Amino acid sequence: MGRVVLLTSEGESGVIAARYLAARFRDFAVVIEQPQDRLAFLRRRLERLGAVTVAGQVAFMIFQRFQQRLNRRRIVELVAAIGRDPPLSEKTPVIRVSSVNAETCMKALRELDPSVVLVMGTRIISGAVLRCVHAQFINYHAGITPKYRGVHGGYWALARGDGGNFGATVHLVDEGIDSGGVLYQVRVEPARVDNFSTYPYLQLGAALPKLVEAARDAMAGRATQRSTGLPSRLWSHPTLWTYLANGFRRGVW
Repeated sequence: MGRVVLLTSEGESGVIAARYLAARFRDFAVVIEQPQDRLAFLRRRLERLGAVTVAGQVAFMIFQRFQQRLNRRRIVELVAAIGRDPPLSEKTPVIRVSSVNAETCMKALRELDPSVVLVMGTRIISGAVLRCVHAQFINYHAGITPKYRGVHGGYWALARGDGGNFGATVHLVDEGIDSGGVLYQVRVEPARVDNFSTYPYLQLGAALPKLVEAARDAMAGRATQRSTGLPSRLWSHPTLWTYLANGFRRGVW
C-alpha cells in the first residue's frame, strides 16, 4: 500500500479528517494551505456577484459565527460520534504552503510521492498541480454532486425542499468546480436540533469512511465512477435575507 496525502486548509474539519485518516493509513502525510487573502477574495466576489449580494453574504457570515458558538455543544457531540482518533504523530509529515497552486505545494507533493491525494476544503486546484504527480486526486465535497456543487450543498438541498439529497460526495478532482466523476455518495437525515452550523459535521462524519474506501480503491486500481443522473448547478453562500427567508418559510435554519 502506498502513501496517502491529505491536501487541506486550516480549520477544524481538516484536523478531524487528518486524525481519522492517519489512524487508518500507515504511510500518511498532510499538506495544509494558508487561508486566502480576504480582501482579494471579496474583490473577486464583488466582480462576479455584485455589491448587494456580497453585502448580504458578509452579513450572513457574521451572523453564522454567533450561531456556531451557540451550537458548540451539538458540534462537540457530532465530533465525538466521528471518533476520538489520536493527534497526529510527530513522525507524520505536516507541510504548510501558501496555496495548493503554489510551486511549494507541487514541490512538496513530488517529494512525498503519494499513491493518492485526498482533498478537503482547498482552493480550486490547477491542472499543473493535478499533473505534478502520478496519483489520483480525490475530493470530499459537502453536498450531492452535480446537483449541489460549490458550497453548503446540504443546506441548499434542505432549503430547496430536497432533503433526500442532503449528504456528501467523494469524487475525482478535475479542473472544474466539484465536477469530477463521482466515486461515492452518502445521504443523511439531520435531526431537528441541527442547523447550518452543524450540517457540515453530519456530512463529514457520514463521508469519512467512504473517503477511506475511495483511497483504497484508487491504490488498488479499482476506483469506479458512478452515474448519478442528476442535473448540475453551482451554489454560493446564502445572503442573510435568503437565510432568514428559508428559515421562516421552510424551517431550514
